[in-house]
Amino acid sequence: SSKHRELQETFFFSPITGFISDHYDAKKGHYGVDVVAKTNEPVKSIAEGVVVFSSWTQDSGHVVAVQQRGNLLSVYKHNAERVKKGGTFVSAGEIIAIVGNSGEMTDGPHLHFELWYNGNSLNPEEFVTF
Repeated sequence: SSKHRELQETFFFSPITGFISDHYDAKKGHYGVDVVAKTNEPVKSIAEGVVVFSSWTQDSGHVVAVQQRGNLLSVYKHNAERVKKGGTFVSAGEIIAIVGNSGEMTDGPHLHFELWYNGNSLNPEEFVTF
């Protein structure tokens, strides 16, 4: 769709640099990518927006979600710590968390990163470079 094209032409910061250990697969219920990184690597917001969720969850550990303009939501899971609180405005490339291994659904330091557009999950690899 034309909206997707618009997204693909947008420059997004890489949230973290590393190798992808698990790719996006909506059929398997994996709505994001797992990026393995070094311990204590900073996790950055892919674009400016407002932190709409910054909390601990049992499965996903420390989670930060940023609402970007145009109904785009980026979600960052399994962090060691959250740097930004809910309601905070962040700019593109700003550090929002520290990569970690928190939550029950994890095995080693990595970032689980999701991209949602109008309530639908997208394959982050089509829009973001890791």
